[in-house]
Amino acid sequence: MSDQVKLIRKDLKKLKPAPNLLDYEKVYKEFTWEKAEEELIDFFDDGKLNISYNCIDRHAKGKNKDKVAFLFEGARGEKETYSFGDLKTLTDKFANVLVNQGVTKGDRVFLFLPSIPERYVAFFGTLKTGAIAGTLFAAFQEIALRDRLADSEAKVVITNAVLYPRIEKIRKDLPHLEKVIIVERGSIEQPRGAGLVFYNKEMEKSSSEFEIVHMDKDEYSYMLYTSGTTGKPKGVMHVHGDVLQAMVTTKYVLDLHEDDIYWCTADLGWVTGVVYAALGPWGLGVTQVLFEGRFSPENWYTVLQNYKVTVWYSAPTAIRLLMGSPVSPKNYDLSSLRFLASVGEPLNPEAIWWALEKFGLPFHDTWWQTEQGAITIPNYAVMDIKPGSMGKPLPGIVAAIIDDEGHELGDEQEGNLALLASSVSSMMKAIWKNEEKYNSYFMGKWYISGDRAMRDKDGYYWFIGRADDVINTSGERVGPFEVESALVEYPDVVEAGVIGKPDMVRGEIIKAFVVVKEGVAQTDELKEKLQQHVKKHLAGHAYPREIEFIDKLPKTRSGKIMRRILKAKELGLPIGDTSTLEDY
Repeated sequence: MSDQVKLIRKDLKKLKPAPNLLDYEKVYKEFTWEKAEEELIDFFDDGKLNISYNCIDRHAKGKNKDKVAFLFEGARGEKETYSFGDLKTLTDKFANVLVNQGVTKGDRVFLFLPSIPERYVAFFGTLKTGAIAGTLFAAFQEIALRDRLADSEAKVVITNAVLYPRIEKIRKDLPHLEKVIIVERGSIEQPRGAGLVFYNKEMEKSSSEFEIVHMDKDEYSYMLYTSGTTGKPKGVMHVHGDVLQAMVTTKYVLDLHEDDIYWCTADLGWVTGVVYAALGPWGLGVTQVLFEGRFSPENWYTVLQNYKVTVWYSAPTAIRLLMGSPVSPKNYDLSSLRFLASVGEPLNPEAIWWALEKFGLPFHDTWWQTEQGAITIPNYAVMDIKPGSMGKPLPGIVAAIIDDEGHELGDEQEGNLALLASSVSSMMKAIWKNEEKYNSYFMGKWYISGDRAMRDKDGYYWFIGRADDVINTSGERVGPFEVESALVEYPDVVEAGVIGKPDMVRGEIIKAFVVVKEGVAQTDELKEKLQQHVKKHLAGHAYPREIEFIDKLPKTRSGKIMRRILKAKELGLPIGDTSTLEDY
């Protein structure tokens, strides 16, 4: 493959400033996590640490006290600036708020908020107490919220007046939920009821000094729910020691320097938002932009221009939408940009060439997963790009292509993309209350990613496709089971099967095959009602953009829906073995 790919060559003399990673081969050969830890992480005298101390407190106690941590622009155009000193005060106050509400080490505290400063204050304040922070998309509806809050046995939820009604509707199903903290920003009328606490009122009377809880490296810090092909979403558990790989990758892959203005467009509800809009950049003491407003080419180009963003980390879906827009980036002054990176799904080569033409810079694709906790196979500032390639493994990480028996394969051979589990510093430590699921990710010494890939003779890795049915739409993973469950809750639906269908802009769209009750008219009106039902009860991004009514779903004799059959028929591909199917 490498012989057929046109390279984007790097002229190191033109890279200003010089990349943090100047010699990939040398660093890869000499790198150890132990040395990186000594260089980057501050431990307490007892050998313990806390993510919040490394990302906020140590900067606030040193030369960066007055340095801008983030520049916030709200949905209504309001602009605010927060220093590292400000963040320390606010997170200390919020940690005290939580302790005053009975939160202790190990409790689960979930954030259900839009992209506002209080969300970040709550996240780091929670970590200071030793509690486990969970983040939720503001787009989640009742079913998605109930699944996650019930499974985690969340003790506290932080939300606002606009989103609270969704929590209120399911509160009877959440016996462990003791308190709901309401952030007043943006709302004149606030909800009333038992167990409600108000952010501003509590912060005003809270002490600005907090004795941060010392944590072992392997004690839980945050949890994120990721969707699978079967069953409910699974809680992926990360630990305080994960901040190390977050910082190493922010330094070596995103190439952040002390004076950069950085913008990661990811929401805190997504692992990228946690690791690369919070942990990594603030671990290095870098100034970030936080933009609450909606996506549009005009909005985004204006943010890049007005804040003089130097490093921009975004997603392929957004990049493709920018590509398809008549709004040209050349109409804006984007001369401050020096490095672009992409995350969420494979970035098609056309997008990289487009960026090179429009910005004079290519996007650098990065590959990793929620379970891995940080970037593992990326493209680098110092390295030539093969458009369409995932890049090469991070120093410290061992990758391989293996067959289904766990044997390593050679170059140019397709197989399962695997990582040596012990080489990934930020690898998840558990699936919440599900050891069997956790163990299923590993084969001997290997973490099995679920992706099919190959490695070329130059050591670059190439993504081929998912080995399972998880749908990657607009950079967000959606489990078909969740969508099917939401559809079946609609009174006229008997059952449903859901697949991902390739789409030029979104990577994949969700398509549903629906069996309705006898006598129900299979109309376009019903399709629209089903779409609205899923939007309302699951999430705005998880609804089926296409719906097809069918008489019966292909299933195994045990009743498992055979989504591969649905996908093969939809795409005109061979159906394959049908020996396990029920009357097919």
